[in-house]
Amino acid sequence: MDASHPQPPAFALRSRRVVTPRGVRAAAVVVRGGKIADIVEPEAVPAVPAVLAVEDVGDRVLFPGLVDSHVHVNEPGRTLWEGFETATRAAAAGGVTAIVDMPLNSAPVTTTLAAFETKREAAGGKLWVDAGFLGGVIPGNAGDLRPLAEAGVLGFKCFLVHSGIHEFPQTTEPDLNVAMPVLAKLGLPLLAHAELDGARAPGKGAAACAGAAIDHRRYATYLASRPRRWEEDAVGSLAALCGRTGCRTHVVHLSAADALPAIAAARRARLPFTVETCPHYLALAAEEVSDGDTRFKCAPPIREAENRERLWSGLRDGTIDFVVSDHSPCPPELKHLQTGNFQTAWGGISSLQFGLSIVWTEARRRSHTLEQLATWMCAGPARFIGLEGRKGSIEVGCDADLVVFDPDAQELLYISVDRPMPGGAGLRPAQRGPEGRAPRSLEVRICAVIFARALSRRAAARLRFSTVRLRDNCSSFRRPCAPARKGRATELAENTERPVVNFGVFRGDFFVVGFRARA
Repeated sequence: MDASHPQPPAFALRSRRVVTPRGVRAAAVVVRGGKIADIVEPEAVPAVPAVLAVEDVGDRVLFPGLVDSHVHVNEPGRTLWEGFETATRAAAAGGVTAIVDMPLNSAPVTTTLAAFETKREAAGGKLWVDAGFLGGVIPGNAGDLRPLAEAGVLGFKCFLVHSGIHEFPQTTEPDLNVAMPVLAKLGLPLLAHAELDGARAPGKGAAACAGAAIDHRRYATYLASRPRRWEEDAVGSLAALCGRTGCRTHVVHLSAADALPAIAAARRARLPFTVETCPHYLALAAEEVSDGDTRFKCAPPIREAENRERLWSGLRDGTIDFVVSDHSPCPPELKHLQTGNFQTAWGGISSLQFGLSIVWTEARRRSHTLEQLATWMCAGPARFIGLEGRKGSIEVGCDADLVVFDPDAQELLYISVDRPMPGGAGLRPAQRGPEGRAPRSLEVRICAVIFARALSRRAAARLRFSTVRLRDNCSSFRRPCAPARKGRATELAENTERPVVNFGVFRGDFFVVGFRARA
Protein backbone atom coordinates (compact mmCIF):
# COMPACT_ATOMS: atom_id res chain seq x y z
CA MET A 1 0.00 0.00 0.00
CA ASP A 2 1.26 3.46 -0.87
CA ALA A 3 2.42 5.49 2.12
CA SER A 4 0.12 8.33 1.06
CA HIS A 5 -2.89 6.20 1.99
CA PRO A 6 -3.69 5.95 5.70
CA GLN A 7 -3.57 2.54 7.30
CA PRO A 8 -7.05 1.16 8.05
CA PRO A 9 -8.04 1.03 11.70
CA ALA A 10 -7.33 -1.96 13.90
CA PHE A 11 -10.34 -3.91 15.11
CA ALA A 12 -11.45 -7.37 16.18
CA LEU A 13 -14.41 -9.51 15.17
CA ARG A 14 -15.59 -12.03 17.74
CA SER A 15 -17.86 -14.96 16.91
CA ARG A 16 -18.89 -18.28 18.41
CA ARG A 17 -18.47 -19.80 14.93
CA VAL A 18 -15.20 -18.84 13.22
CA VAL A 19 -14.41 -21.08 10.24
CA THR A 20 -10.67 -21.80 10.27
CA PRO A 21 -8.56 -24.47 8.52
CA ARG A 22 -8.54 -26.37 11.83
CA GLY A 23 -12.29 -26.36 12.26
CA VAL A 24 -15.11 -24.13 13.48
CA ARG A 25 -14.50 -22.60 16.90
CA ALA A 26 -15.29 -19.63 19.09
CA ALA A 27 -12.60 -17.02 18.59
CA ALA A 28 -11.76 -13.38 18.06
CA VAL A 29 -9.98 -12.37 14.88
CA VAL A 30 -7.73 -9.34 15.33
CA VAL A 31 -7.13 -7.22 12.23
CA ARG A 32 -4.34 -4.67 11.79
CA GLY A 33 -3.31 -2.97 8.57
CA GLY A 34 -5.79 -4.98 6.54
CA LYS A 35 -4.21 -8.29 7.65
CA ILE A 36 -5.21 -10.93 10.19
CA ALA A 37 -2.81 -10.18 13.02
CA ASP A 38 -4.00 -12.78 15.53
CA ILE A 39 -6.69 -15.33 16.29
CA VAL A 40 -7.32 -15.57 20.01
CA GLU A 41 -9.77 -17.07 22.46
CA PRO A 42 -12.88 -14.88 22.75
CA GLU A 43 -12.12 -13.86 26.34
CA ALA A 44 -8.56 -12.81 25.39
CA VAL A 45 -9.72 -9.79 23.41
CA PRO A 46 -9.83 -7.38 26.40
CA ALA A 47 -6.13 -8.05 26.93
CA VAL A 48 -5.23 -6.33 23.67
CA PRO A 49 -4.82 -2.53 23.66
CA ALA A 50 -7.90 -0.70 24.85
CA VAL A 51 -8.10 1.35 21.68
CA LEU A 52 -8.92 -1.78 19.65
CA ALA A 53 -12.54 -1.73 18.47
CA VAL A 54 -14.29 -5.07 19.10
CA GLU A 55 -17.43 -6.20 17.34
CA ASP A 56 -19.17 -9.29 18.71
CA VAL A 57 -21.25 -10.98 16.01
CA GLY A 58 -22.58 -13.68 18.32
CA ASP A 59 -23.71 -16.89 16.60
CA ARG A 60 -23.25 -15.50 13.11
CA VAL A 61 -20.53 -17.27 11.17
CA LEU A 62 -17.22 -15.55 10.54
CA PHE A 63 -16.13 -16.95 7.18
CA PRO A 64 -13.22 -16.35 4.80
CA GLY A 65 -13.90 -14.06 1.88
CA LEU A 66 -14.83 -16.06 -1.20
CA VAL A 67 -12.44 -16.29 -4.15
CA ASP A 68 -14.18 -16.57 -7.54
CA SER A 69 -11.68 -17.49 -10.23
CA HIS A 70 -14.21 -17.55 -13.08
CA VAL A 71 -15.94 -14.23 -13.75
CA HIS A 72 -16.79 -12.63 -17.10
CA VAL A 73 -16.61 -8.89 -16.43
CA ASN A 74 -16.82 -7.94 -20.16
CA GLU A 75 -15.05 -4.59 -19.82
CA PRO A 76 -13.81 -2.95 -22.00
CA GLY A 77 -16.01 -3.22 -25.06
CA ARG A 78 -19.17 -4.82 -23.71
CA THR A 79 -19.66 -2.75 -20.57
CA LEU A 80 -23.41 -2.59 -21.19
CA TRP A 81 -23.40 -6.30 -20.34
CA GLU A 82 -21.25 -5.82 -17.25
CA GLY A 83 -18.26 -3.78 -16.07
CA PHE A 84 -15.69 -3.71 -13.28
CA GLU A 85 -17.77 -1.27 -11.24
CA THR A 86 -20.93 -3.37 -11.32
CA ALA A 87 -19.31 -6.80 -11.22
CA THR A 88 -17.11 -6.07 -8.23
CA ARG A 89 -19.97 -4.40 -6.37
CA ALA A 90 -22.03 -7.54 -6.93
CA ALA A 91 -19.07 -9.62 -5.73
CA ALA A 92 -18.76 -7.60 -2.53
CA ALA A 93 -22.50 -7.90 -1.93
CA GLY A 94 -22.20 -11.68 -2.04
CA GLY A 95 -19.11 -12.08 0.09
CA VAL A 96 -16.73 -12.58 -2.84
CA THR A 97 -13.62 -10.60 -1.95
CA ALA A 98 -11.43 -11.57 -4.91
CA ILE A 99 -12.31 -12.33 -8.53
CA VAL A 100 -10.39 -13.46 -11.59
CA ASP A 101 -11.60 -11.99 -14.88
CA MET A 102 -11.86 -14.15 -18.00
CA PRO A 103 -10.15 -13.04 -21.23
CA LEU A 104 -13.52 -12.77 -22.98
CA ASN A 105 -16.17 -11.36 -23.56
CA SER A 106 -14.32 -8.06 -23.42
CA ALA A 107 -13.30 -6.29 -26.62
CA PRO A 108 -10.47 -6.59 -27.28
CA VAL A 109 -10.13 -10.11 -25.96
CA THR A 110 -7.11 -10.58 -23.69
CA THR A 111 -4.88 -12.52 -26.07
CA THR A 112 -2.08 -9.93 -26.48
CA LEU A 113 -0.07 -7.75 -24.12
CA ALA A 114 -1.62 -4.60 -25.61
CA ALA A 115 -5.12 -5.93 -24.94
CA PHE A 116 -4.16 -6.83 -21.36
CA GLU A 117 -2.87 -3.33 -20.70
CA THR A 118 -6.10 -1.93 -22.14
CA LYS A 119 -8.11 -4.09 -19.75
CA ARG A 120 -6.07 -3.13 -16.69
CA GLU A 121 -6.46 0.52 -17.60
CA ALA A 122 -10.21 0.02 -17.94
CA ALA A 123 -10.36 -1.46 -14.43
CA GLY A 124 -8.50 1.44 -12.82
CA GLY A 125 -10.50 3.20 -10.11
CA LYS A 126 -13.48 0.84 -10.47
CA LEU A 127 -12.67 -2.12 -8.24
CA TRP A 128 -14.65 -2.80 -5.07
CA VAL A 129 -12.83 -6.09 -4.42
CA ASP A 130 -9.45 -7.45 -5.46
CA ALA A 131 -9.15 -8.65 -9.04
CA GLY A 132 -6.85 -10.77 -11.16
CA PHE A 133 -6.83 -11.48 -14.87
CA LEU A 134 -6.43 -14.37 -17.28
CA GLY A 135 -4.92 -14.36 -20.74
CA GLY A 136 -6.32 -16.31 -23.67
CA VAL A 137 -4.96 -19.11 -25.84
CA ILE A 138 -6.22 -18.95 -29.42
CA PRO A 139 -4.78 -20.30 -32.67
CA GLY A 140 -1.56 -18.48 -33.58
CA ASN A 141 -0.87 -16.53 -30.36
CA ALA A 142 1.77 -18.79 -28.76
CA GLY A 143 4.25 -15.92 -29.06
CA ASP A 144 2.02 -13.75 -26.87
CA LEU A 145 1.93 -16.13 -23.92
CA ARG A 146 5.23 -15.24 -22.27
CA PRO A 147 4.71 -11.44 -22.49
CA LEU A 148 1.27 -11.87 -20.93
CA ALA A 149 2.69 -14.07 -18.18
CA GLU A 150 5.45 -11.58 -17.41
CA ALA A 151 2.84 -8.80 -17.26
CA GLY A 152 0.99 -10.66 -14.50
CA VAL A 153 -1.81 -12.86 -15.82
CA LEU A 154 -2.68 -15.77 -13.52
CA GLY A 155 -3.30 -18.36 -16.22
CA PHE A 156 -4.66 -18.86 -19.72
CA LYS A 157 -8.12 -19.81 -20.97
CA CYS A 158 -9.00 -21.72 -24.14
CA PHE A 159 -12.12 -23.15 -25.75
CA LEU A 160 -12.28 -26.57 -27.36
CA VAL A 161 -15.59 -25.55 -28.93
CA HIS A 162 -16.87 -22.27 -30.41
CA SER A 163 -16.69 -19.65 -27.67
CA GLY A 164 -19.75 -17.69 -28.73
CA ILE A 165 -17.76 -14.75 -30.06
CA HIS A 166 -15.67 -14.80 -33.22
CA GLU A 167 -12.79 -12.81 -31.70
CA PHE A 168 -11.93 -15.78 -29.48
CA PRO A 169 -11.77 -18.84 -31.78
CA GLN A 170 -11.57 -22.37 -30.46
CA THR A 171 -8.28 -24.21 -30.16
CA THR A 172 -7.50 -27.58 -31.67
CA GLU A 173 -5.14 -30.26 -30.42
CA PRO A 174 -2.31 -29.02 -32.69
CA ASP A 175 -2.73 -25.52 -31.22
CA LEU A 176 -2.49 -26.90 -27.68
CA ASN A 177 0.53 -29.03 -28.57
CA VAL A 178 2.29 -25.72 -29.23
CA ALA A 179 0.86 -23.66 -26.35
CA MET A 180 0.89 -26.10 -23.44
CA PRO A 181 4.67 -26.70 -23.32
CA VAL A 182 5.10 -22.92 -23.14
CA LEU A 183 2.68 -22.72 -20.23
CA ALA A 184 4.40 -25.64 -18.53
CA LYS A 185 7.68 -23.72 -18.58
CA LEU A 186 5.94 -20.60 -17.28
CA GLY A 187 4.33 -22.57 -14.45
CA LEU A 188 0.87 -21.26 -15.30
CA PRO A 189 -2.32 -23.30 -15.77
CA LEU A 190 -4.38 -23.81 -18.89
CA LEU A 191 -8.10 -23.39 -18.15
CA ALA A 192 -10.17 -25.19 -20.77
CA HIS A 193 -13.81 -25.00 -21.76
CA ALA A 194 -14.05 -28.75 -22.10
CA GLU A 195 -16.54 -29.65 -24.80
CA LEU A 196 -15.57 -31.36 -28.05
CA ASP A 197 -18.19 -30.47 -30.62
CA GLY A 198 -20.14 -33.49 -31.78
CA ALA A 199 -20.45 -31.82 -35.18
CA ARG A 200 -16.97 -33.22 -35.88
CA ALA A 201 -18.65 -36.61 -35.91
CA PRO A 202 -21.55 -36.32 -38.41
CA GLY A 203 -24.98 -37.02 -37.02
CA LYS A 204 -24.12 -36.15 -33.44
CA GLY A 205 -24.51 -33.18 -31.13
CA ALA A 206 -25.32 -29.76 -32.60
CA ALA A 207 -25.35 -31.11 -36.15
CA ALA A 208 -28.18 -33.44 -35.27
CA CYS A 209 -30.30 -30.55 -33.95
CA ALA A 210 -29.87 -28.19 -36.89
CA GLY A 211 -32.79 -29.39 -39.01
CA ALA A 212 -35.80 -27.20 -39.76
CA ALA A 213 -38.14 -29.64 -38.00
CA ILE A 214 -36.36 -29.26 -34.67
CA ASP A 215 -38.26 -27.26 -32.02
CA HIS A 216 -35.67 -24.93 -30.52
CA ARG A 217 -38.09 -23.75 -27.83
CA ARG A 218 -37.82 -27.12 -26.12
CA TYR A 219 -35.16 -27.30 -23.46
CA ALA A 220 -34.74 -31.00 -24.24
CA THR A 221 -33.61 -30.01 -27.74
CA TYR A 222 -30.92 -27.72 -26.39
CA LEU A 223 -29.80 -30.32 -23.84
CA ALA A 224 -29.46 -32.94 -26.59
CA SER A 225 -27.43 -30.52 -28.71
CA ARG A 226 -24.62 -30.49 -26.11
CA PRO A 227 -24.56 -34.06 -24.80
CA ARG A 228 -22.53 -35.33 -21.88
CA ARG A 229 -20.27 -37.15 -24.32
CA TRP A 230 -18.85 -33.79 -25.45
CA GLU A 231 -17.44 -33.21 -21.98
CA GLU A 232 -16.24 -36.79 -21.55
CA ASP A 233 -14.33 -36.63 -24.85
CA ALA A 234 -12.83 -33.25 -24.02
CA VAL A 235 -11.68 -34.32 -20.56
CA GLY A 236 -10.01 -37.39 -22.04
CA SER A 237 -8.22 -35.30 -24.66
CA LEU A 238 -7.08 -32.73 -22.09
CA ALA A 239 -5.79 -35.41 -19.72
CA ALA A 240 -3.70 -36.90 -22.54
CA LEU A 241 -2.30 -33.46 -23.41
CA CYS A 242 -1.57 -32.80 -19.74
CA GLY A 243 0.34 -36.06 -19.50
CA ARG A 244 2.41 -35.34 -22.62
CA THR A 245 3.26 -31.70 -21.86
CA GLY A 246 3.31 -31.53 -18.05
CA CYS A 247 1.16 -28.39 -18.25
CA ARG A 248 -1.16 -27.72 -15.32
CA THR A 249 -4.59 -28.30 -16.82
CA HIS A 250 -7.91 -27.17 -15.39
CA VAL A 251 -11.43 -28.03 -16.57
CA VAL A 252 -13.81 -25.11 -16.09
CA HIS A 253 -17.52 -25.36 -15.25
CA LEU A 254 -17.92 -29.13 -15.35
CA SER A 255 -21.57 -30.05 -15.83
CA ALA A 256 -21.41 -33.72 -16.94
CA ALA A 257 -20.86 -36.13 -14.08
CA ASP A 258 -20.05 -38.84 -16.63
CA ALA A 259 -16.59 -37.24 -16.95
CA LEU A 260 -15.75 -37.79 -13.26
CA PRO A 261 -14.15 -41.26 -13.73
CA ALA A 262 -11.72 -39.85 -16.33
CA ILE A 263 -10.83 -37.00 -13.96
CA ALA A 264 -10.25 -39.46 -11.11
CA ALA A 265 -8.02 -41.54 -13.41
CA ALA A 266 -5.93 -38.46 -14.24
CA ARG A 267 -5.50 -37.85 -10.51
CA ARG A 268 -4.42 -41.44 -9.90
CA ALA A 269 -1.82 -40.95 -12.63
CA ARG A 270 -0.57 -37.95 -10.59
CA LEU A 271 -1.25 -35.50 -13.41
CA PRO A 272 -1.56 -31.78 -12.51
CA PHE A 273 -5.25 -31.92 -13.45
CA THR A 274 -8.00 -29.97 -11.63
CA VAL A 275 -11.68 -29.21 -12.17
CA GLU A 276 -14.37 -26.81 -11.01
CA THR A 277 -18.15 -26.73 -11.12
CA CYS A 278 -20.72 -23.96 -10.57
CA PRO A 279 -23.70 -23.12 -8.35
CA HIS A 280 -26.22 -23.49 -11.17
CA TYR A 281 -25.11 -27.08 -11.83
CA LEU A 282 -25.38 -27.86 -8.12
CA ALA A 283 -28.78 -26.22 -7.56
CA LEU A 284 -30.80 -26.56 -10.75
CA ALA A 285 -31.97 -29.50 -12.85
CA ALA A 286 -33.07 -29.91 -16.46
CA GLU A 287 -36.44 -31.28 -15.35
CA GLU A 288 -37.20 -27.88 -13.79
CA VAL A 289 -36.47 -25.78 -16.88
CA SER A 290 -39.60 -24.85 -18.83
CA ASP A 291 -39.64 -24.86 -22.59
CA GLY A 292 -38.96 -21.37 -23.94
CA ASP A 293 -37.40 -20.15 -20.65
CA THR A 294 -34.04 -19.15 -22.10
CA ARG A 295 -32.94 -17.53 -18.83
CA PHE A 296 -31.57 -20.96 -18.00
CA LYS A 297 -29.42 -21.37 -21.09
CA CYS A 298 -25.73 -21.82 -20.35
CA ALA A 299 -22.94 -23.87 -21.85
CA PRO A 300 -22.43 -26.63 -20.91
CA PRO A 301 -26.12 -26.97 -20.12
CA ILE A 302 -27.89 -27.57 -16.85
CA ARG A 303 -28.39 -31.33 -16.77
CA GLU A 304 -30.70 -33.78 -15.05
CA ALA A 305 -31.24 -34.14 -11.30
CA GLU A 306 -29.41 -37.46 -11.09
CA ASN A 307 -26.40 -35.83 -12.77
CA ARG A 308 -26.55 -32.99 -10.23
CA GLU A 309 -26.37 -35.45 -7.35
CA ARG A 310 -23.31 -37.14 -8.85
CA LEU A 311 -21.62 -33.74 -9.08
CA TRP A 312 -22.23 -33.35 -5.35
CA SER A 313 -20.64 -36.77 -4.85
CA GLY A 314 -17.64 -35.58 -6.86
CA LEU A 315 -17.30 -32.58 -4.58
CA ARG A 316 -17.61 -34.75 -1.51
CA ASP A 317 -14.87 -37.17 -2.54
CA GLY A 318 -12.52 -34.46 -3.86
CA THR A 319 -12.71 -35.30 -7.56
CA ILE A 320 -14.09 -31.80 -8.10
CA ASP A 321 -11.73 -29.27 -6.55
CA PHE A 322 -13.85 -26.16 -6.03
CA VAL A 323 -16.94 -24.12 -6.94
CA VAL A 324 -16.95 -20.80 -8.82
CA SER A 325 -19.67 -18.82 -10.54
CA ASP A 326 -18.88 -18.61 -14.28
CA HIS A 327 -20.75 -15.32 -13.93
CA SER A 328 -21.70 -14.43 -17.52
CA PRO A 329 -24.30 -11.68 -17.84
CA CYS A 330 -25.84 -10.16 -20.94
CA PRO A 331 -28.60 -7.64 -21.77
CA PRO A 332 -32.06 -9.24 -21.47
CA GLU A 333 -32.79 -8.88 -25.17
CA LEU A 334 -29.95 -11.28 -26.00
CA LYS A 335 -31.81 -14.02 -24.14
CA HIS A 336 -34.56 -13.88 -26.82
CA LEU A 337 -37.28 -14.29 -24.24
CA GLN A 338 -40.00 -13.33 -26.69
CA THR A 339 -39.23 -16.24 -29.00
CA GLY A 340 -37.85 -18.62 -26.37
CA ASN A 341 -35.35 -19.95 -28.88
CA PHE A 342 -32.59 -21.80 -27.05
CA GLN A 343 -30.47 -22.05 -30.18
CA THR A 344 -30.15 -18.29 -30.72
CA ALA A 345 -30.29 -17.03 -27.11
CA TRP A 346 -27.07 -15.99 -25.38
CA GLY A 347 -25.80 -18.66 -23.01
CA GLY A 348 -24.77 -17.55 -19.55
CA ILE A 349 -25.89 -17.43 -15.91
CA SER A 350 -25.45 -14.21 -13.95
CA SER A 351 -25.00 -15.23 -10.33
CA LEU A 352 -21.87 -13.65 -8.88
CA GLN A 353 -23.51 -12.25 -5.76
CA PHE A 354 -25.61 -15.33 -4.92
CA GLY A 355 -23.13 -18.19 -4.99
CA LEU A 356 -22.52 -18.36 -1.25
CA SER A 357 -26.23 -18.38 -0.43
CA ILE A 358 -27.16 -20.93 -3.07
CA VAL A 359 -24.30 -23.36 -2.54
CA TRP A 360 -24.67 -23.26 1.25
CA THR A 361 -28.40 -23.93 0.94
CA GLU A 362 -27.81 -26.98 -1.24
CA ALA A 363 -24.80 -28.16 0.78
CA ARG A 364 -26.73 -28.00 4.04
CA ARG A 365 -29.54 -30.07 2.55
CA ARG A 366 -26.94 -32.77 1.90
CA SER A 367 -25.40 -32.52 5.40
CA HIS A 368 -22.19 -30.85 4.26
CA THR A 369 -20.34 -28.57 6.66
CA LEU A 370 -19.14 -24.99 6.79
CA GLU A 371 -15.56 -26.27 6.65
CA GLN A 372 -16.30 -28.05 3.36
CA LEU A 373 -17.96 -24.92 2.03
CA ALA A 374 -14.84 -22.88 2.87
CA THR A 375 -12.66 -25.42 1.04
CA TRP A 376 -14.85 -25.36 -2.07
CA MET A 377 -15.43 -21.61 -2.36
CA CYS A 378 -12.48 -19.98 -0.58
CA ALA A 379 -9.32 -22.04 -0.03
CA GLY A 380 -9.60 -24.15 -3.20
CA PRO A 381 -9.82 -21.29 -5.71
CA ALA A 382 -7.18 -19.30 -3.80
CA ARG A 383 -4.75 -22.22 -3.96
CA PHE A 384 -5.45 -22.67 -7.67
CA ILE A 385 -4.55 -19.08 -8.58
CA GLY A 386 -1.42 -19.10 -6.45
CA LEU A 387 -2.69 -17.06 -3.49
CA GLU A 388 -2.68 -19.71 -0.79
CA GLY A 389 -1.51 -18.08 2.42
CA ARG A 390 -2.92 -14.73 1.41
CA LYS A 391 -6.54 -15.37 0.34
CA GLY A 392 -9.29 -17.85 1.11
CA SER A 393 -8.51 -18.66 4.74
CA ILE A 394 -8.80 -17.21 8.24
CA GLU A 395 -5.17 -17.55 9.30
CA VAL A 396 -2.62 -15.17 10.76
CA GLY A 397 -0.92 -13.25 7.98
CA CYS A 398 -3.75 -13.59 5.46
CA ASP A 399 -5.63 -10.61 4.09
CA ALA A 400 -8.50 -9.73 6.41
CA ASP A 401 -11.11 -10.63 3.79
CA LEU A 402 -13.86 -11.71 6.14
CA VAL A 403 -17.53 -12.45 5.68
CA VAL A 404 -20.14 -12.48 8.42
CA PHE A 405 -23.36 -14.33 7.69
CA ASP A 406 -26.27 -16.09 9.33
CA PRO A 407 -26.29 -19.67 8.04
CA ASP A 408 -29.74 -20.28 9.47
CA ALA A 409 -31.55 -17.34 7.85
CA GLN A 410 -33.77 -18.16 4.89
CA GLU A 411 -35.53 -16.03 2.31
CA LEU A 412 -37.18 -16.52 -1.06
CA LEU A 413 -35.28 -15.26 -4.09
CA TYR A 414 -37.33 -14.41 -7.15
CA ILE A 415 -35.73 -14.53 -10.57
CA SER A 416 -37.41 -12.10 -12.96
CA VAL A 417 -36.40 -10.61 -16.28
CA ASP A 418 -36.94 -6.87 -16.08
CA ARG A 419 -34.02 -4.47 -16.26
CA PRO A 420 -32.94 -3.05 -12.90
CA MET A 421 -33.96 0.42 -11.95
CA PRO A 422 -31.26 3.14 -12.12
CA GLY A 423 -29.02 3.09 -9.07
CA GLY A 424 -29.68 -0.55 -8.36
CA ALA A 425 -33.20 -0.12 -6.94
CA GLY A 426 -34.27 -3.54 -8.09
CA LEU A 427 -35.46 -5.16 -4.87
CA ARG A 428 -39.14 -5.68 -5.47
CA PRO A 429 -41.86 -8.35 -5.47
CA ALA A 430 -41.79 -11.12 -8.02
CA GLN A 431 -43.07 -10.33 -11.49
CA ARG A 432 -44.45 -12.53 -14.23
CA GLY A 433 -41.98 -14.36 -16.40
CA PRO A 434 -42.19 -15.26 -20.11
CA GLU A 435 -45.75 -15.86 -21.34
CA GLY A 436 -47.18 -14.83 -18.01
CA ARG A 437 -45.57 -17.63 -16.03
CA ALA A 438 -44.59 -16.99 -12.45
CA PRO A 439 -40.87 -16.37 -12.09
CA ARG A 440 -38.52 -19.07 -10.92
CA SER A 441 -37.94 -18.93 -7.19
CA LEU A 442 -35.24 -20.41 -5.01
CA GLU A 443 -35.49 -20.93 -1.28
CA VAL A 444 -31.96 -20.05 -0.23
CA ARG A 445 -30.20 -19.17 2.97
CA ILE A 446 -29.49 -15.49 2.50
CA CYS A 447 -26.03 -14.56 3.72
CA ALA A 448 -25.94 -11.02 5.07
CA VAL A 449 -22.39 -10.06 4.31
CA ILE A 450 -19.75 -7.69 5.60
CA PHE A 451 -16.51 -7.26 3.72
CA ALA A 452 -14.36 -6.64 6.76
CA ARG A 453 -10.87 -5.93 5.51
CA ALA A 454 -10.96 -2.59 7.32
CA LEU A 455 -14.15 -2.24 9.30
CA SER A 456 -14.48 0.13 12.21
CA ARG A 457 -16.83 -0.51 15.12
CA ARG A 458 -18.84 2.56 14.26
CA ALA A 459 -19.25 1.34 10.69
CA ALA A 460 -20.23 -2.12 11.89
CA ALA A 461 -22.92 -0.66 14.11
CA ARG A 462 -24.37 1.22 11.14
CA LEU A 463 -24.18 -1.75 8.82
CA ARG A 464 -26.15 -4.17 10.99
CA PHE A 465 -25.09 -7.00 8.70
CA SER A 466 -27.22 -5.82 5.79
CA THR A 467 -24.71 -3.88 3.74
CA VAL A 468 -21.20 -4.22 2.49
CA ARG A 469 -18.59 -1.57 3.08
CA LEU A 470 -15.14 -1.26 1.66
CA ARG A 471 -12.64 1.06 3.34
CA ASP A 472 -9.38 -0.03 1.81
CA ASN A 473 -7.61 0.12 -1.50
CA CYS A 474 -8.18 -2.81 -3.79
CA SER A 475 -5.41 -4.39 -5.80
CA SER A 476 -4.93 -6.45 -8.89
CA PHE A 477 -3.12 -9.74 -8.61
CA ARG A 478 0.08 -10.08 -10.60
CA ARG A 479 1.42 -13.59 -10.93
CA PRO A 480 5.15 -13.35 -11.72
CA CYS A 481 6.51 -15.59 -14.43
CA ALA A 482 8.68 -17.67 -12.09
CA PRO A 483 6.44 -20.25 -10.35
CA ALA A 484 8.29 -19.91 -7.03
CA ARG A 485 7.32 -16.26 -6.64
CA LYS A 486 3.64 -16.48 -5.86
CA GLY A 487 0.82 -14.04 -5.59
CA ARG A 488 2.41 -10.61 -5.36
CA ALA A 489 -0.10 -7.76 -5.59
CA THR A 490 0.28 -4.27 -6.92
CA GLU A 491 -2.03 -1.41 -6.20
CA LEU A 492 -4.37 -0.80 -9.11
CA ALA A 493 -7.31 1.21 -7.90
CA GLU A 494 -8.10 3.67 -5.16
CA ASN A 495 -11.44 3.13 -3.47
CA THR A 496 -12.62 5.45 -0.76
CA GLU A 497 -15.24 4.62 1.84
CA ARG A 498 -18.40 3.69 -0.07
CA PRO A 499 -21.38 1.63 1.08
CA VAL A 500 -22.97 -1.03 -1.09
CA VAL A 501 -26.47 -2.33 -0.48
CA ASN A 502 -26.37 -6.09 0.02
CA PHE A 503 -28.11 -8.05 -2.72
CA GLY A 504 -28.70 -4.91 -4.75
CA VAL A 505 -29.26 -5.20 -8.47
CA PHE A 506 -26.57 -3.80 -10.69
CA ARG A 507 -26.53 -2.64 -14.30
CA GLY A 508 -25.53 -5.39 -16.65
CA ASP A 509 -26.88 -8.37 -14.72
CA PHE A 510 -29.46 -10.39 -16.62
CA PHE A 511 -31.10 -11.86 -13.57
CA VAL A 512 -32.88 -9.12 -11.63
CA VAL A 513 -33.35 -10.73 -8.25
CA GLY A 514 -35.38 -9.48 -5.34
CA PHE A 515 -35.93 -11.01 -1.94
CA ARG A 516 -38.77 -10.97 0.53
CA ALA A 517 -37.43 -9.13 3.56
CA ARG A 518 -38.13 -10.35 7.06
CA ALA A 519 -40.25 -8.14 9.28
